[in-house]
Amino acid sequence: MDLHTCLLFAGASVALFLVPGPDMLFLFGRTMAYGRRAGVWAALGINLGSYFHLCAAVTGLSALVLTSTTAFSIVKYIGAAYLLFLGWQALRTRSGFATTQAGRPAARTMQHVWQGFLNDVLNPKVALFYIALLPQFINPGDPHSVRHLLLLGLIASAIGLAMSLAYVGAAERLTRALLHRPAATRWLQRGLGTLFIGLGLRLAVEKL
Repeated sequence: MDLHTCLLFAGASVALFLVPGPDMLFLFGRTMAYGRRAGVWAALGINLGSYFHLCAAVTGLSALVLTSTTAFSIVKYIGAAYLLFLGWQALRTRSGFATTQAGRPAARTMQHVWQGFLNDVLNPKVALFYIALLPQFINPGDPHSVRHLLLLGLIASAIGLAMSLAYVGAAERLTRALLHRPAATRWLQRGLGTLFIGLGLRLAVEKL
């Protein structure tokens, strides 16, 4: 695999990661509610989820799920239910976003990592990314196809982590900007919750 192919894939990955989705919303909500450190741990959890999808794609598990109507539906509805749960959590919280360490609710590090991991693993569109996009950059009959698929997957995961950390930084700056605007933070929180619910409902009804 040459450098041109890797750069082309990297560009395609950046373009896809720029599209707003559940992972981006989760990182914004987590950072605003618990702070930058929690956002970073959540980003690492999402990154671990990408490795899960990569391993599943390479071993054929994702292809099996995508070709089995029942298995795919189960994954889709679980993912939709999780998004609805995140939206409900955001809507029911009345305290707004915390901007000081003393004002942040307590949450364990592994809770952020685990929820980030679940947010990514339960998103069937991420599986579609690895199944549909990666093979497009592999030559037919390539004797080292598995090795090259892993390389492309690692590139995508590295780009995804970098962009996730950038989202965390943006969320922290937005939170600071809203420090003295409690009404705005409440509306933003409600907006995030509504977006999560909208994504969950769309995922539940659409055919991928």
